[in-house]
Amino acid sequence: MATGKINVSADNIFPIIKKFLYSDQEIFLRELISNAVDATNKIKTLANLGEYKGELGDLTIQVVLDKKKKQIKIVDRGIGMSKDDVQKYINDVAFSGAEEFVKKYEGKLDKGSMIGHFGLGFYSSFMVSNKVEINTSSWKDAEDGAHWSCDGSPEFKLVKLKRKDRGTEIILNISEDSTDFLEEFKIRELLKKYARFMSVPIQFGEKELEIDTSKEGEEPKLEKSMVPDIINEDDPAWTKSPSELKDEDYNKFYKALYPTTFEDPLFHIHLNVDYPFDLTGILFFPRIKPNMELQKNKIQLYQSQVFVTDNVEGIVPEFLTLLHGVIDSKDIPLNVSRSYLQADSNVKKISGHISKKVSDKLEEMFKKNRKDFEEKWKDIQVIVEYGMVTEEKFYERALKFNLFKSVIDDKHYTMDEYLEKVSALQTDKDGTKVILYTSNKEAQHSYCEKAKAEGYDVILLESPIAGHSIQKHETSQEKIRFARVDSDLLDKLIPKGDDRTSILTDSEKDKLKETIEKTLDDKKYSIRMEALGSDDVPMLITIPEFMRRMKEMSATGGGGFMGMGDFPETYDLVINVNHPLSGKILKAKGAKKDEIINHAKDLALLKQNLLQGEALTTFINKAMNKL
Repeated sequence: MATGKINVSADNIFPIIKKFLYSDQEIFLRELISNAVDATNKIKTLANLGEYKGELGDLTIQVVLDKKKKQIKIVDRGIGMSKDDVQKYINDVAFSGAEEFVKKYEGKLDKGSMIGHFGLGFYSSFMVSNKVEINTSSWKDAEDGAHWSCDGSPEFKLVKLKRKDRGTEIILNISEDSTDFLEEFKIRELLKKYARFMSVPIQFGEKELEIDTSKEGEEPKLEKSMVPDIINEDDPAWTKSPSELKDEDYNKFYKALYPTTFEDPLFHIHLNVDYPFDLTGILFFPRIKPNMELQKNKIQLYQSQVFVTDNVEGIVPEFLTLLHGVIDSKDIPLNVSRSYLQADSNVKKISGHISKKVSDKLEEMFKKNRKDFEEKWKDIQVIVEYGMVTEEKFYERALKFNLFKSVIDDKHYTMDEYLEKVSALQTDKDGTKVILYTSNKEAQHSYCEKAKAEGYDVILLESPIAGHSIQKHETSQEKIRFARVDSDLLDKLIPKGDDRTSILTDSEKDKLKETIEKTLDDKKYSIRMEALGSDDVPMLITIPEFMRRMKEMSATGGGGFMGMGDFPETYDLVINVNHPLSGKILKAKGAKKDEIINHAKDLALLKQNLLQGEALTTFINKAMNKL
């Protein structure tokens, strides 16, 4: 029997590991299963190369839970290790300067980053164990095996062990503060999370397995353990060639990933790249309605079929975090923090490639079957807009298939098509093309009808990030401007330089404004005198485009005006000085004058869908009393 001290420069590595990995305690199982899968794949490779000439036999990895003994065992029939291998790979840990590193970067590293930087996956077992044992034997000579044990201090024991078969058995003696990992449901949950798509069968169920646990010099001793059913799935869809799969196969895989989802995805994008980096996966476009809450963290990131994380922000393009699916790459480090991943050069290249792949797919769909693309547009619009707002290259590509829908003729247009459509009538005196839009065609129906009557067109922009999208277009395109159709009078939104003449004198207009301000006595209204047609409405409520847009953008994040959502609502109350009611107000006296002003103001509010609650009830009651 040999004893010794694990070769690290720090006096005790294990408290350091526990300190930095405590929040990710559960990943010990992923690490040990991953090691077992690696060992199994290596023996398969050696067999394929002809270097290993024995029988491979059953390569299923066994996970055994023994609640009475407070143990978890992970058993594989991979390449295994000799006594010398154990000394080399387990005891001689290359971790010089561990304490200095911890002190230098404490507070700067995510918990979990230590393992990733130094390849300490096996040692994550000490996060949950007060003693870890290894029984192993090499593929070269099954009798040249070893038993290793360590209680979490740098001290270890290593003895020669004869075993019947190659492979490795890891025995975790679970510590008192980690007994929740002795519950079957807990281990099954973790295996489903981390090992669901691993490339080697993994059992966790009720099958007897005989394990040789004899020590050096002892007679072979077989111990029966209870092991489970296969918990992982063979050949997940993303590992296959697209030519092998039909739409129903993709939809079946989608439902397996998201069992609580009842709808099929709109469509999918199958990623399959082997140069200049390795990347496979399937991205699904879910149905996202315009006012539906945006859900992120639905993409699962894998490394060689080993689950890494479902928090992929900063790893895939931001706008694609709205998609569902799987991304797998051998070029993504398995055991690293997210901040390290985001700085990795391969990850950045992968992110850029995914963005291009998505834009290429959307452009292909648009060109191949525009009618079908337009039918899907309402569901994918917010994802495309999100991409255009957050990623410059995607914005440039997406201009070819980003669509505007007219509420006037119910047709879809690209940016170029739409500007050509409206340029003749909707270009103002300065040569700027004005795109009129509505965010709610029912609430702003009268304004849309007014625009239609004057020959203008109006598009529908109702997504949660419409304000950001508008801002992006205005700053990226030359001489275009967006204006919500109810934000001002049409001849103010698209000024042509031919103002109407007022039938009231300047003094009469001043008196009318003063009278209305005194009657309303409400600072939320900014009174404006405008010369409109005599058949236009007497009073009109408009919501200034800039202020309203900035508040909406602030509410959804960004816009440079954080906190504007707390500002009191302000409106422009436009008075049509050419309407007969203006003259009537000037002539009215006392209560009658106040009644006319308030009634006209309420009608203007009602038209904008702003007359609500008690004010609406009072208005209706007054109207009923006049019947």
